[in-house]
Amino acid sequence: MALSSLLSKFNEPETLKMAKLGRELRASGIDVTDLSLGEPDFDTPDHIKNAAKKAIDDNFSHYTPVAGYADLRRAVCTKLKRDNNLDYGPENILVSTGAKQSIANAVLAIADAGDEVIIPTPFWVTYSEIVKLAGGKVVLVKSTVKNNFKITAQQLEAAITAKTKLFMFSSPCNPSGAVYSKEELNGLAEVFKQHPAIYILSDEIYEHINYIGKHESIAQFDFLKERVILINGLSKAFAMTGWRLGYFAANTEIVKACDKIQGQFTSAACSITQRAAIEALTGNLQPTQLMIEEFRKRRARVMELVKDIPGFICNEPPGAFYIFPDVSYYFGKKTSKGETIA
Repeated sequence: MALSSLLSKFNEPETLKMAKLGRELRASGIDVTDLSLGEPDFDTPDHIKNAAKKAIDDNFSHYTPVAGYADLRRAVCTKLKRDNNLDYGPENILVSTGAKQSIANAVLAIADAGDEVIIPTPFWVTYSEIVKLAGGKVVLVKSTVKNNFKITAQQLEAAITAKTKLFMFSSPCNPSGAVYSKEELNGLAEVFKQHPAIYILSDEIYEHINYIGKHESIAQFDFLKERVILINGLSKAFAMTGWRLGYFAANTEIVKACDKIQGQFTSAACSITQRAAIEALTGNLQPTQLMIEEFRKRRARVMELVKDIPGFICNEPPGAFYIFPDVSYYFGKKTSKGETIA
C-alpha cells in the first residue's frame, strides 16, 4: 500500500543514521568510535536530577499548559535577562520537547509553500529538512574555512529576494563552531533593517560553550528584536539531551501561532522535565563551567592530533564541541577500495 508523498520531500537525519549504524556495529561486537550525535558525554548535574526526583514525589504528573508552566517561562525570562540582557515576558516564551521542536514550530508558523529560507553553510542537517517539510525553498549562502565559516553582510544582501521569508543560523555554530561577534551580528542586522518582512531564527543552543568570551545574540538589537525567534534549550549546556526540553523567545504573535501548532502535535513538554528545567536555568552553573573547561582541553588535544593530517585545513573552533575541517584536498581521489571521493 502507498504511503504519503510527503516522505519523498525530505531526508532522514544523517546524524541519526550514523548513530543507528554505530549502535548496530557495537551490538555485533565491533569496536567503533561514534562521532555522530552532538551530545555531551557527561551526566546531568545532581541538583537538576534532584529537582526532577522532587517533582515526581510532589506529583507533578499531569498535563501542563502547552506553552509550559508559568514559573518555568518566568525562569526562562530570568535567564535571558541574566545571561543576555534581553527583556522578555512569560507571554513571549514557548517551551517545547527539545529545541528541534521549537525550530520546527517556528518554521511551520512562518514559511509558506514557495517562500525562501536563507541558511548559511555549514549548518545543522535538520534546518533544511524542516524547511522542506513546510514547503519552503532552501537558499544556501556559502561560507568557507578562510572566513571562519561566517557569512558577511554583503553575502546576505545578495541572497535576499522578494520571496525571502526567513533566515536561519546558529552561533556558536553546529557543526563549524563559528561564533559571530557583536560587530558581525550588527552588520547582518543592518541588512535586515532594509528588509522588514524577513524573520530571523537564531539558534543559540550552544551559547554557554563559547571559548572566546561573551555570547552575543542578534536579538540584542532593539530594531530587530520583534522579528527574532531566539532558540535555546537544556541539552548542551546541562547535559540533558534525553530529557527533551527546548524553548524559544519571540513576539506574542509567533508564540500564539506555535502554541497552536504544538497543541496538535505533542501538547506540552514532559512535566517532570519542566520542573527540573527551572533548577537548571536558575541554579548553580559550576557543573556547566567544569564541562566547558573539559571541552576546552579536548579541543586543544584534537587540534594537536589533526594538524599533521595531509590535506586537512582546520581552524580552531571558538565555540561548540566539534571541529569542521576543509577536506576538499581529497575530492576526486580514490579510496583503498577504488571508490572516488565526491
